[in-house]
Amino acid sequence: MIVVTGGTGFIGSNLVAGLEDRGETDLVVCDRRPQAEKCRNISKRELTALVLPEQLPEFLERNSAKIRAIFHMGAISSTTETDTDLIVETNVHLSADLWRWCARSGVPFIYASSAATYGDGSMGFDDDGSVEGLSRLRPMNPYGWSKQLFDRMVARWVDEGAPTPPQWVGLKFFNVYGPNEYHKGHMQSLVSKTFSVAAAGDPVTLFRSHDPGYPDGGQMRDFVYVEDCVAVMLWLLDHPDTSGLFNLGTGQARTFLDLIGSMFAALEMEPSLDWIDTPAEIRDRYQYFTQAEMGRLRAAGYEAPFLGVEEGVAEYVTRYLATEDPYR
Repeated sequence: MIVVTGGTGFIGSNLVAGLEDRGETDLVVCDRRPQAEKCRNISKRELTALVLPEQLPEFLERNSAKIRAIFHMGAISSTTETDTDLIVETNVHLSADLWRWCARSGVPFIYASSAATYGDGSMGFDDDGSVEGLSRLRPMNPYGWSKQLFDRMVARWVDEGAPTPPQWVGLKFFNVYGPNEYHKGHMQSLVSKTFSVAAAGDPVTLFRSHDPGYPDGGQMRDFVYVEDCVAVMLWLLDHPDTSGLFNLGTGQARTFLDLIGSMFAALEMEPSLDWIDTPAEIRDRYQYFTQAEMGRLRAAGYEAPFLGVEEGVAEYVTRYLATEDPYR
């Protein structure tokens, strides 16, 4: 039995699909009862159970002998959420409870951290997972702060020799895009948000640059296709001796023009763009560059290549967005 928290969400539902595709048949999703759109994220899956978060402790105890691993993808992931009590309860306390249960029960624990822990990137996009290395980072929003807090708790527990799961992994996801992100509102990838506009023949609107070092559309992100993220998580499941805190991006920053140009290319259309100012309320916190340092994951033995935006966006468009059923 494999448990995936947040399994009706974007990355979680893709992970459940990836586990099922490779023959896993005893899959449990822990999540709030999803609304209609998130239901479609898992409508094609054969699940053993769908467990509410408040039911999870009892479920784990009742099934402790069966559970092979917990993938903790559940979180309050909006970078604009301001209810810190809700964020801490979900992103920190639940994570700590699951860590302790896995340590006590001898179950591997793979959890979602975030590149949001790096803040504005002024300290780089890498850390060694140590207490000292993590303490220098300055997240820019409550979501990033909550992920940073739990990463630092883990680092302290490991440093102090406290009980740990037999395998533990934190994954700092960068800018993930792909199927099943449609419920995320303004947190969707730019491809998902603008596809219908582009397909209708209308211009796609992008933010102007307010940094003289970057042209309009030259703002850069490490865009990673969700299928590559799933491949990494499945590899980790197959390599139980691998533990640590790892970045999960491609290692190559690309521009928004590259991303949107790839979408238009997949539609066999010439790019059509409009520009607006970056909203004043986020302008001072807007990131112009992110790029995952992937050396530690490569050193751990992960050798598979990552799709560039041309290949990843083309698959996303042709296999999902441009079809009658865009859900995985």
